[in-house]
Amino acid sequence: MRVTVLAVGSRGDVQPYVALGVGLQEAGHDVVVATHAAFEGFVRARGLGFRPLAGDPKAGVESEVGRAWLESGSNPAAFAYNFARLMRSHLEESLPEIWHVCQDAEVILSSALGLTGYHVAERLGVPFAAALLQPWTPTGAFPVFAVPINLGATLNRFSHRVAQQMLWQPVRSTINRWRRESLGLPPIPLSGPFHRLDAKRTPTLYGYSPQVLPKPSDWGTHVHVTGYWFLDRSRDWRPSPNLAAFLEAGPPPVSIGFGSMSTRDPAGLAEVTVAALRRAGQRGILLSGWGGLAPSDLPDDICLVREVPHDWLFPRMAATVHHGGAGTTAAGLRGGVPAVVTPFFADQPFWAARVAALGVGTRPIPFQELTTERLAAAIRAATSDEGMRRRASVLGHRIREEDGVGQAVAVIEQLGTA
Repeated sequence: MRVTVLAVGSRGDVQPYVALGVGLQEAGHDVVVATHAAFEGFVRARGLGFRPLAGDPKAGVESEVGRAWLESGSNPAAFAYNFARLMRSHLEESLPEIWHVCQDAEVILSSALGLTGYHVAERLGVPFAAALLQPWTPTGAFPVFAVPINLGATLNRFSHRVAQQMLWQPVRSTINRWRRESLGLPPIPLSGPFHRLDAKRTPTLYGYSPQVLPKPSDWGTHVHVTGYWFLDRSRDWRPSPNLAAFLEAGPPPVSIGFGSMSTRDPAGLAEVTVAALRRAGQRGILLSGWGGLAPSDLPDDICLVREVPHDWLFPRMAATVHHGGAGTTAAGLRGGVPAVVTPFFADQPFWAARVAALGVGTRPIPFQELTTERLAAAIRAATSDEGMRRRASVLGHRIREEDGVGQAVAVIEQLGTA
């Protein structure tokens, strides 16, 4: 079976789809991952086929529109507006490429940002599945991830529909013009593609653990919560001598990193984190990431690294501090140590709230409210609360027992035989 996986976004967004591709390949299928050119080496290193899609995600988040998007915080209107501005320019470039990269596919899988694969699958007459990292299917169990409080069953379900429309309407004319002029398909109505996926009971796979967010009872049998799609480090990976020596020189440190989140003042953010570690009396590892977290002067009890495989690093930590991205949250929970989550925007507050509700992390600190004092207090709590540490360890063990990739592959294989 020839499978094309469309995945766009940051490294953390793309990595779960590479894990899914590896699982499909190990099951005997031919897999192509279509994503940004910046990730070609990453994809090919795992033995997968690669096809490029337009766009530089790092440049996107560092642009003025991208920064406005990152700074939208918990404001769903600002998030949707700035996201639509980014997506319109991206779609104009990428739509012709998406048609091209899917030509020989027998099954198409698509991330939330790449649901354009749905239209190509319709034109080619091949099976399609949405492979998502955040809950988009309407439910009365909880509101859409942009809403911070439970609204009750009716309004929760309505909130999902509203969010879908906020993302669909700004790009509707672009997508429908492409459907008419390039694919020879009728336009999608106002209700949009998400509504159509649900109405047609299109297979939808969610790559997160049911231990973290159980499948709601009002989701149909076409919706699958498979467990996380983890991509472990390469077998030949080794830590740098400097990092290995640092870990051996003292008690487990606290890791701090904000992934692809880019701020206007990375030096200032770095100084806040260093000062918080000092006040909490903890050693630390700073993960610089895309945001360039790099203070000018580091004490001996803090180690700066660009990136380290999370599956190796997190279990060795006393606690983790991160932004709450879906992939980083997954890795932190599997690592089995307490978390301090500082969400910036989008789904990050949702996952931060889940971490706290499960009792495996502190109360979230929104990035806009981050101070040295608040971060220091949260780090002290995460490293001293034995109940939190015990719950984190138990949850990590349960997640490590899951086989999210295997469960997803089994569903996808049923598509190919339908």
